[in-house]
Amino acid sequence: MATRASTLAVGHPAPPLVLHTLDGHSISTADLLGKVVILTFWATWCEPCRDELPLLSDYAARHAGQGLQVLGFSLDGADDLLAVRQVADGLSFPVGLLGSAWAGDYGRMWRIPVSFTIDRAGVLVDNGWDDKYPVWTSERLQRIVTPLLRQ
Repeated sequence: MATRASTLAVGHPAPPLVLHTLDGHSISTADLLGKVVILTFWATWCEPCRDELPLLSDYAARHAGQGLQVLGFSLDGADDLLAVRQVADGLSFPVGLLGSAWAGDYGRMWRIPVSFTIDRAGVLVDNGWDDKYPVWTSERLQRIVTPLLRQ
């Protein structure tokens, strides 16, 4: 069984995905053309995720005016909603429950944290599955995302 779809390729259109936020809204990547988008997948029980989220949140807040949108997909179950809300309350970007281990054409989330970056034209520019160390660091954000914000 494949863990990711064959349509997920850097330099090609990013597959659409919808975040159903904790506050009841839906945000579709298809509606975010013109923005740089980071899709990040995490869980409250994932220690590297918990370390990464504040860094990503701070970066997202600093660069929102340049057209950056981060969407946070929690792999936690509905029974952990309170813990997810507690984490989400400290973040600058919207969060929702993924609902299953599958994220459409992004495949099955078998390793977290993992993120995917989409440029302003809707093209996948960073595929988290291809990164040996996919956790966001300041250096990695500067290398991958900052140049996209200048375009």
